Amino acid sequence: MHTEDGSLEAALRQARAELAGVDAEDPEGSVPALRRARDAIDKALDEAMALAALEGTSLRQVAALAGIAPNTLSPRLGRTQALRAYSDQGRVGSVGIERARYDKERGHDEPPSGPEPAPMRFRRRRS
Repeated sequence: MHTEDGSLEAALRQARAELAGVDAEDPEGSVPALRRARDAIDKALDEAMALAALEGTSLRQVAALAGIAPNTLSPRLGRTQALRAYSDQGRVGSVGIERARYDKERGHDEPPSGPEPAPMRFRRRRS
């Protein structure tokens, strides 16, 4: 898969570089590099899921392929370079993906992209 800005490729390059710096003889020293590699792999996964959705794969199928719950997909797509411009409150649903597919088919530029969203944070449920 290829994106115009290479965001998927860039994330994969970063993950490979971080993994190359891991020394199995130094487990403690390897933890930060492995964390950075995991973050880069998560970004690459998000970008690949967005590209798959743009190519016509259903959201349910994309979630199944990625091994994640379908309800966790829309915020992850909202953080991607490919679909960020189609997000609504940081989430990309079926309407945003349909619009992105339409724009791609027509050769239109995507809507202007907003600022990069903040990373998701865990919030405890209130019982």
